[in-house]
Amino acid sequence: MGAAEGSLPGAGDSGVAGDHGATGSRERRVWDVLESVPDPEIPVLSVVDLGIVRHVRWLADLEGQPKLHVGITPTYSGCPATEVIRHSISTALDQEGYVGATVEEVLSPPWTSDWLTEAGRRKLAGFGIAPPEQSVANPRHLFRPPVVACPRCASRATERVSEFGSTPCKAHYRCTSCLEPFDYFKCL
Repeated sequence: MGAAEGSLPGAGDSGVAGDHGATGSRERRVWDVLESVPDPEIPVLSVVDLGIVRHVRWLADLEGQPKLHVGITPTYSGCPATEVIRHSISTALDQEGYVGATVEEVLSPPWTSDWLTEAGRRKLAGFGIAPPEQSVANPRHLFRPPVVACPRCASRATERVSEFGSTPCKAHYRCTSCLEPFDYFKCL
């Protein structure tokens, strides 16, 4: 998945799901709630599938009581969906009894499409959006558009129509085999 250390289930003793003992099961329940929160722009993806949840931690408040903190990283600076995501996460946590949880932005390192989960990539394709083809760790994609497989017929005979699709994080493509237009989730 490629997310930062301590950001995904099973990441060790950093207060995320996968920790052992009571604390781990407590975080696992929070991760389960977060897995039910859809991305407002691509509702087939959860915020966990998208890879924007960076941490789930219980930190002591001023009275020494544990308080839930959830860190999220916007997909890009100024993303208009960030406030909606923050509100959706808070609402879902409140409904599950985690009232007053802090949802905080984690801006460094910046989000990368490498953090999309494998399940998220499959969901994107099933929804008709081609998932990122290349890792952002490979700078070659910066110099030429990737060859993108059509999410409908799997043909690689596609062409980019526009650098921007339905949202700034997607490009608009057309398949020259089945002639269907589709969005491509860009490598960021």
